[in-house]
Amino acid sequence: MTRTRPGILIVAAILGVGVGFLVDQLLTASGRPTFTPAVTMPILLAVLGGFVVFLAWPIRRATRGASGSPVNPFRAVRVAALSKASSILGALFTGFAGGLALFVGTRPGDPSLGSLGTVIATAVCGALLVAAGLVAEYLCTIRKDDDDEQPGSIS
Repeated sequence: MTRTRPGILIVAAILGVGVGFLVDQLLTASGRPTFTPAVTMPILLAVLGGFVVFLAWPIRRATRGASGSPVNPFRAVRVAALSKASSILGALFTGFAGGLALFVGTRPGDPSLGSLGTVIATAVCGALLVAAGLVAEYLCTIRKDDDDEQPGSIS
């Protein structure tokens, strides 16, 4: 499994900005109020980030020999996939909240502080989820064995 590249996260964030801006544009054009994330959204994103790191920590201990038990490679791959998905999801949510804030910022009136606060909190917690996903992905990295063949070597 390859590590998450910055380009994927940047593309996800840009897509999120576009979707967030478009959602608010369409809602406003149809005469509805702009979209505001629920207060629980940033809390959920932060809890998810903590959970992903919590799941990755035993794998890190097992790879370093601190736990005394061998590494379960299936669990390591599952947690690594979860951490990769979490970082991409965090980038999407950060971009989405950024698109909502961009739309509200381009309007002539001043936005309400409560709705803008949840949008900013969602963007910050989405960025925290990206960081937690990348840290968890690093924690799931298993050291290469000495007897593993190098690519291109002839046995």
